Parts: sequence; structure tokens; C-alpha cells
Amino acid sequence: MTWHELAAAAGQVPPESTQQAVGYPALFLLVALGALVPVIPTGALVSSAAVVAFHHQSPYGVLLVFGVSALAAFTGDMALYWLGHRGVRSKGGSRWLEALRGRATPERLEQAQTRLDEHGVLVLVLSRLVPAGRIPVMLACLLARMPLRRFARGDAPACLAWAATYGLIGILGGTLFSEPWKGVALAVGLALAISAGPALWRRVRPKP
Repeated sequence: MTWHELAAAAGQVPPESTQQAVGYPALFLLVALGALVPVIPTGALVSSAAVVAFHHQSPYGVLLVFGVSALAAFTGDMALYWLGHRGVRSKGGSRWLEALRGRATPERLEQAQTRLDEHGVLVLVLSRLVPAGRIPVMLACLLARMPLRRFARGDAPACLAWAATYGLIGILGGTLFSEPWKGVALAVGLALAISAGPALWRRVRPKP
């Protein structure tokens, strides 16, 4: 094979089947990891994947992004809740439980406990959609010693609603721009704005 042939082969875009074989497992791992260790902007990942799937014009691409993202979020949530549940039952607690406590202010935890008392597991759906709302509600469920199965029944529709929301943001970005990178940039910007906006507002607003 000549040098020109090697260069041409290196410049070829991998076929769609290869991209899917790599992309969907990577999406699952990143979203699950982001649910377990909440530092990865998983909403932006889902929106970006939805843009790419939309531009591939595959009839099942966007649905696969939705399904994989929802399943990954549910898997990460259940793993984190299970680890926190072990800490609640242990006399010495656990680093996972302490990490959850460190990410929930006393005020937000109190609000989450009140909403959990009033609405039960339905509050999990809203907590997944509200930025930074998942951890306080999960901690409230742990402190209330909610069984794992009951938490799963509330978390499953919450993950579906979350994946659908950020998937729609990605579809919006893909619809507005014909070039995928522009749609990805818009989707990522919207997802990050939704995630960081409330926290930024709480910092800059005047205290009463």
C-alpha cells in the first residue's frame, strides 16, 4: 500500500455501524459514571449524542440514545443508592454516605425531606429534572430508610423523563443547524446553562 493510499484510508470516516458500536457503550458508561460520581455533565452528553443520532437520520438512533441514557442513569442511581443504603445501615457509616451529605446543604435537605413526606417517591421525578436536585432527595430517601425497591419504582420514571428532556434539547439543536457540530455546540450550551443556571443565580442574587 502506497503512502497516498494510507493517507486516504486514515482520512476516511468510520462507518455508522462502527460509530454506534463504540458510541453507545461509551455513552452508557459515561452517564452511569456521572450518576454515580456527579461531576460529569451527563445532560450535555445525552444532548450531544442526540444531535449526532439526529443527523445520521437513523430511524432508531435517537430512540437508542434515549434508551441507553435512561438505563445508564438508572443504573448509576441504583448503585449510588445501594452504596448509601449500606452506609445508613452501618454503625460507622460510609464514605459514600458522607459524600452525599457533603453535596446537600442543610436547607436543601430539609426541603427535600418535606417534599418526600408530602409526595412520596413522585418527588424523584422532579428532582432528576431540577439541577442539583437529585442528591438532596436521594439523601432524604436514605435517611428515611426507604427500601431499595421502592426507590427504584420512583427513580425509573425519573430517569426516563430526564433522558427525554435532554434528548429533546439535542433534537432541537439538530433541527436548527444542518452542520452537526453547530447543533452539538447549541445542545451542550443549553444543557450546561440549565445545569449551572440555578446555582449561579443563588450565588449572585442578594441575600434577604
